Amino acid sequence: MRNLSTAFRVGDGIRRIVSGVSFDLLPGECVAIVGESGSGKSVTARSLVGLAGRNGIVEAEALEIHHENALAFTSRTWRRIRGRDIGFVLQDALVSLDPLRPVGKEIVEALRLHRWGDRASRQQRVQHLLERVGVPYPAVRARQRPDQLSGGLRQRALIASAIALDPDIVIADEPTTALDVTVQAQVLEQLRQMKQRGASVLLISHDLAVVAQLADHIVVMQGGRVVEQGPAAQVLGDPEEDYTRALIAAVPSEETRGKPLSPGGAALLAGAPERDEDPQTVVLQADGLTKRFRTRDGSVTTAVDDVSFALHRGETLGIVGESGSGKSTTGRIALALERPDAGTVTLLGRQWTQVRERRRRAVRSRIAVVSQDPLSSFDPRWTVERILVDALPRRAFASGQRSGRIRELLDQVGLEHEVLRRFPLRLSGGQRQRVAIARALAQSPEIIVLDEAVSALDVTIQAQILDLLTALQRRLGLSYLFISHDLGVIAHLSHRVLVMKDGRVVEVGTPEQLFSAPAHDYTRRLIASIPAFDPESTA
Repeated sequence: MRNLSTAFRVGDGIRRIVSGVSFDLLPGECVAIVGESGSGKSVTARSLVGLAGRNGIVEAEALEIHHENALAFTSRTWRRIRGRDIGFVLQDALVSLDPLRPVGKEIVEALRLHRWGDRASRQQRVQHLLERVGVPYPAVRARQRPDQLSGGLRQRALIASAIALDPDIVIADEPTTALDVTVQAQVLEQLRQMKQRGASVLLISHDLAVVAQLADHIVVMQGGRVVEQGPAAQVLGDPEEDYTRALIAAVPSEETRGKPLSPGGAALLAGAPERDEDPQTVVLQADGLTKRFRTRDGSVTTAVDDVSFALHRGETLGIVGESGSGKSTTGRIALALERPDAGTVTLLGRQWTQVRERRRRAVRSRIAVVSQDPLSSFDPRWTVERILVDALPRRAFASGQRSGRIRELLDQVGLEHEVLRRFPLRLSGGQRQRVAIARALAQSPEIIVLDEAVSALDVTIQAQILDLLTALQRRLGLSYLFISHDLGVIAHLSHRVLVMKDGRVVEVGTPEQLFSAPAHDYTRRLIASIPAFDPESTA
């Protein structure tokens, strides 16, 4: 590819998104494109396979696939090549998979369109592919629709569909973003095996730890242009550009605990001295929580099994585990959004889950939530101002302090006041998450439950949000119940960590204890699955 440029027709004008991108992808090699959201990574990938869209204008001095001029390909040629020669793994499996049919039929369709095998062999191939990408009970999962699968299982089904015909080029756009660390390791191993078999992998990712595991060559993009590229060891170990250095510095880990991750983080944390909180004060106590759900076939599954913990004032308690470990259900019980079948939760010394909602109202403002996808929790017809006004307590209206309080909330989360007039869809991912945090702060809570609150953000925006959460905790004395599958984030932010597996707590300890001397086999397996990222040793 030489000097690729992609623009889009917008109204009467043209908006250029990607300019002058060049690189080669060789057999058995992985090229990784890294950069922030909006850097042009995904547009570049889609342009390579004829998926820029009707309004897209793709130009290049050269764009060759297997020595053929891809700029001359017709729609029919692209349909023949995609799936057979090129597999494309998109990030958002829920949107990419057909919601009305089982995932097994989705994979069968890819085989049928290219006339691979007969009906019986296709069914066997589906089970083999699902097994290969780490889907448990593949025969059962093949019969389920996307909405019946977790995010991780959906993503694995999408990968299985993309590699169904063993294409010799695989383009993977953020293939591990929604996955817990052990499943991520399985997916990376699949991509590694494809390389070993001679396939070429183009990996688009904001996760430099993932990139470091797989990439031979790295292309760093910013604002639609390549700012740096070269062998992985050189780019990660001795970067030339400040932007690349900032990307590397933003990766959270046990070693970054207490340190700023973003360029503005040092000033933010310096302006937020730690409050003198009593670490013995318990603000949220869970004892013997158990929650069961009845599945569609009538069987009963135990999502949470005898879970107990205590969250102290000013503390971050991390909850980590694989998909299906019970993390999010535990968080929903803590918020009194799910009623436990057994066990109790005490909030600020008062009964919480075992009383009616009418009695909870007096203290509900003391606990708030920030979810993974704030966009789905916002009314798209409301401006940011209305979203925040709706979250304010009544006393703010009575005292005439509404306008001042809203601006104070924006200042706390580092947003310009002009965003008040915008709608959620007109905000970046980082801005939306800041609005979600501002909404959570609106009623001055003492506890915030954060459920995968940074997992969908690229590394630099994630760094800004993590620095913000640390500063807010220091300034306001907040307690966080922080749920995540990302062990690097957990190690960076948490004071103590709860490790969950199959609904049970298998280990509790400080990050130092868990990472240096894990006691449980499962914890050791989680830690062993973390993609190692050491730029100095990479070089």
